[in-house]
Amino acid sequence: MFRHLREDVRAVFDRDPAARSTWEILTCYPGIHALIMHRVAHWLWGHRLRWLARFTAHLSRMLTGIEIHPGATIGRRFFIDHGMGVVIGETAEIGNDVTLYHGVTLGGTSWNKGKRHPTLEDGVVVGAGAKVLGPIVIAAGAKVGSNAVVTKPVPAGATAVGNPARIIDRESREREAQAEKMGFSAYAVARDQDDPLARAIHGLLDHAAETDRRLASLLRELDAQGVKCDQEVQPADHFDPKYLSKIVD
Repeated sequence: MFRHLREDVRAVFDRDPAARSTWEILTCYPGIHALIMHRVAHWLWGHRLRWLARFTAHLSRMLTGIEIHPGATIGRRFFIDHGMGVVIGETAEIGNDVTLYHGVTLGGTSWNKGKRHPTLEDGVVVGAGAKVLGPIVIAAGAKVGSNAVVTKPVPAGATAVGNPARIIDRESREREAQAEKMGFSAYAVARDQDDPLARAIHGLLDHAAETDRRLASLLRELDAQGVKCDQEVQPADHFDPKYLSKIVD
C-alpha cells in the first residue's frame, strides 16, 4: 500500500513550488498524511474490516482536516494541496494525476445506495471550494473552477466554472489564451458578468485577439508577395523607393 509513496512525493514537487525537501513533504503536508492513512483504511475496507477502516479514516480527519471515506477509490500521484475541508464520499472514484485544492467536496445528491458520488478521470484539477455532486463523470484533463457547483458531466479537457457550473465556450478559451500571452490571467472573469471592469477586460482581450489575427493575415499576404518582414526597415530619410514600390505592387 506504500509502494506508490515515492510517486506521491514526486507529484508534490511537480505541483507545489513551495515544496523544498522530501522530509518537509513527509512531515508537513496533510495531503500526504491523509493519502497514506486512506490507503490503510481502504485496505481494511477491502478486507471487510469496516469498523476499523472507518475509525482509521476518522483519525485521519482529526489529524489532517481531510475526510476521505475508506470506500473511495484513489489512483496514483494524487495530490491534495492545503487540504483543509476536503470531503470525498464512499463511491467516489479518482484516477491518476488528479489534483484537489482545499474545501473541495466530492459528494452525493441522493440517499439511495449504490454509485452516488462523482468519478474524476486522469489529470482532473478541481479548484478551491468547488462542489462536485452526484454520480457524474469529470472526464480526463478537465478543470473545475474555484467555488463551482458541478452536477452535470464535464467533457474531457473542458473547464467548468460558476454556480451552477457551465462549460467555458470557445470565445472564453480564446480570451484566456490571449490573456496568458499578454502576461496575466482573466481566470474567473466570466463572460456574463455585469461588472464594468470585467467588460473592459473582455473588450481589451477581444481587440488584442482581433489585432493579432489581422496582423497575421497581413504578414501572410506580404510573405506571398515576396516581402521579407523580418528585415530591418530603413529610416525615413534613407528610405529606398524601390522597397516602397515593392510593397505597393
